[in-house]
Amino acid sequence: MKKGLILTLVLLVGVLSLFSQTLTVWSSEKQVDFMKRIGQEFTRDTGINVDVQMVTFGDIKSKFLTAAQAGEGPDIIVGAHDWVGELALNGLLEPIPKSAIELDKFAPSGIQAFTYEGKLYGLPYAIEAVGLFYNRDYVSDEEVPTSIDELKALAKEFTTDETVGFSVTANDFYHVYGFFSGYGAYVFGYNPQTGYDITDLGLNNEGAIKAGYLLKSFFDEGIMPQGMNYNIMDSMFMDGLAAMIINGPWAVKAYLDAGIDFGVVPLTSIEVEPGKSMKPFVGVQGLMINSRSENKAFAMEFIINYLATAEGIYQFYIADPRLPARNDVSQIIEEQGGPVPADIVAAFTESAAGGEPMPNIPAMQSVWQPMNDALNNIINGTQTPEDALNDAVSKIKAAL
Repeated sequence: MKKGLILTLVLLVGVLSLFSQTLTVWSSEKQVDFMKRIGQEFTRDTGINVDVQMVTFGDIKSKFLTAAQAGEGPDIIVGAHDWVGELALNGLLEPIPKSAIELDKFAPSGIQAFTYEGKLYGLPYAIEAVGLFYNRDYVSDEEVPTSIDELKALAKEFTTDETVGFSVTANDFYHVYGFFSGYGAYVFGYNPQTGYDITDLGLNNEGAIKAGYLLKSFFDEGIMPQGMNYNIMDSMFMDGLAAMIINGPWAVKAYLDAGIDFGVVPLTSIEVEPGKSMKPFVGVQGLMINSRSENKAFAMEFIINYLATAEGIYQFYIADPRLPARNDVSQIIEEQGGPVPADIVAAFTESAAGGEPMPNIPAMQSVWQPMNDALNNIINGTQTPEDALNDAVSKIKAAL
């Protein structure tokens, strides 16, 4: 797309004098430096300054909510797709015209993730989903499991007093959602035309209960020890003491730096039952525009034709190696390289392509804690999967 959209948008929004001469962007630490460089290019082309400010990622949404509601705050934020529902519901995000972007260049799951009530409220730059890491000192490329039965059998071979054959953060709903979805469970019913139906909960259906019993079996069969958590699992894999784990692309660099010879297979290639594959949650990072900004036209130009281009998203990838949300970035990676081996990028890309975007509606915030509590009770044996999941759904419904 040619960098001429700004002229059209400025005419639509009003005369040039209405705009401030500085765009303000809130970004987390990893993206600040390269965004400043792209901002300098934007300034050379347009005369508009770009002020990129570092804000801790976990604070961006809450600070933006407060500032934007007061008519202040940045013009652009970098954030997660599951913020969209709350921010859009509060009227704080500017819709992005789909006609202004090359939709076919973006991963469909990324576009869906930033769509709320039929409108696009952000441009994705990265998608992520968990996959199965395997240490080649234990498991060869030819031995990677393609079913839960194979995974269990292989894990038992390498489970000793010192080593773990397989581990996942079993009391964290995000990490284990693939088991649930594989059996046919779901969070909220979804229709592409009408969106999510919060009255339709699928977290205590037959498939969800099967997933609960499967997770419990990892402990009952001695594959995973009680007390296992993310930090322990992560450290054991980094120290070469775990054969297989479920983790995300954010962990890749640390494992490479630790010298672990590992591979990754997409969860979508692992069947929980014949013909039923795991579908992990897909998280998406993207760029959103403050609806109360006086610089919306320039903000649109900056994100569409500078930050969210193939080259711009490649720079996001270099700074923070998450899976690029544009399909054409893979060619740049092949030509110019990057911090993550191509086969690992391909595995995570496949896992995300077959996964399910986390619901981006405010109601999702009522799901996490009840489900995590249910998982803890299932794992510890204090409740049956049926009772734990029924209780979780009751708590979720009461909170909606």
